[in-house]
Amino acid sequence: MVRIRLRRMGAKKSPFYRIVVADKRSPRDGRFIETIGTYDPNTQPETVDLKMDRAAHWLSVGAQPSDGVVRILRRANLIDEKGKALPYEPAAESSAA
Repeated sequence: MVRIRLRRMGAKKSPFYRIVVADKRSPRDGRFIETIGTYDPNTQPETVDLKMDRAAHWLSVGAQPSDGVVRILRRANLIDEKGKALPYEPAAESSAA
């Protein structure tokens, strides 16, 4: 099973996290499939940088988010309160002619 979870990085007592897609059996900071974003709880307000299209893709193919990632995805409106994936439509790019 594939999970979307937080990978701890940074210095002692000053962590930041990468949001990664990894096999459930891999260690927390071990091998991963893809990095889809970052999360920094040390800034005010907390900083989240997320590749929305890749997160929506992994949710659509059945990746299960961890509890911490569920909270981040709810703020990004990718999942609802019950944990179901919401449809994601990328913003239309305006073509300059």
